[in-house]
Amino acid sequence: MAIITYRDALNQALREEMQRDDRVFIMGEEVGIYQGAYKVSKGLLQEFGEMRVVDTPITELGFAGVGVGAAMVGLRPVIEFMTWNFALLALDQVVNAAAKMLSMSGGQYNIPMVFRGPNGAALQLSAQHSQAWESWLSHIPGLKVVAPGTPYDAKGLLKSAIRDDNPVMVLEGEMLYNVKGEVPDGDYTIPLGKAQVKREGDHVTIVSYGKMINVANQAADLLAKDGIRAEVIDLLTLRPLDTETVNASVRKTNRAVVVEEGWEICGMGSQIVDYIQRDCFDDLDAPVLRVHQVDVPMPYAKNLERAAKPDAQKTVAAVRQVLYLD
Repeated sequence: MAIITYRDALNQALREEMQRDDRVFIMGEEVGIYQGAYKVSKGLLQEFGEMRVVDTPITELGFAGVGVGAAMVGLRPVIEFMTWNFALLALDQVVNAAAKMLSMSGGQYNIPMVFRGPNGAALQLSAQHSQAWESWLSHIPGLKVVAPGTPYDAKGLLKSAIRDDNPVMVLEGEMLYNVKGEVPDGDYTIPLGKAQVKREGDHVTIVSYGKMINVANQAADLLAKDGIRAEVIDLLTLRPLDTETVNASVRKTNRAVVVEEGWEICGMGSQIVDYIQRDCFDDLDAPVLRVHQVDVPMPYAKNLERAAKPDAQKTVAAVRQVLYLD
């Protein structure tokens, strides 16, 4: 396996799928000549030309709609949002067109397209550029939502998303593009809708996804120093959600903590906790706890931003609480 960055894994996925299927094209702001704001589309314009790597004006609503139309007539567009925060302007096309077209057309139109881009907070991008979008998008019937946390998962999930006949939201961690990891050479996919056990344990289950899976693993490392064996579940796909893998782990450990990047109210973790308490109530030895962002717009100051974000230490504290150690 090669050791490559998260951005290069995404780039490989795009290149391989564009080589495999000439219906696949990428469209968005600065994806061509500039090669992507985060260089995910590096080299694609030179290889595939301007008909398949399409630079757009700053018009999220417009090019999202063009993508929906292209999908309706049989192409497979990949729409890049420079950041999901800018996608607020395109939600009408995502929610009212892409998500609903199959149902509203009585099954006449599949929408085989991908919307992708960086999600959540980076470093000192402040309130308007630091929002985590997963709970917003996972609320919508007709959409699939994936959140890869490693280079391996980023490549495999993006390839599966491009091949899927439904609109798939790919939420890439904005702090992950330079993270390196093992990625196999050549073609492979990761099935949508299937979680993975990233780390075996029997004392507590930590459920997470996306960028926060790295926080969960850091917390598990810290807990292991105290002899606490945490099982880490990476959801990978948020809609549809793999409750079977989560429930199997909770029934083994009898305790659970959910780590999410977003806010508490109506967050993704709320739904995960609902499934756990509904399906595993008699197996639980403690209430399920959530670790999440503080309920404020993201501050700009470094110390306040750090205080607002979920992290490994907060996760360790939650685990110790469900274990009745503190």
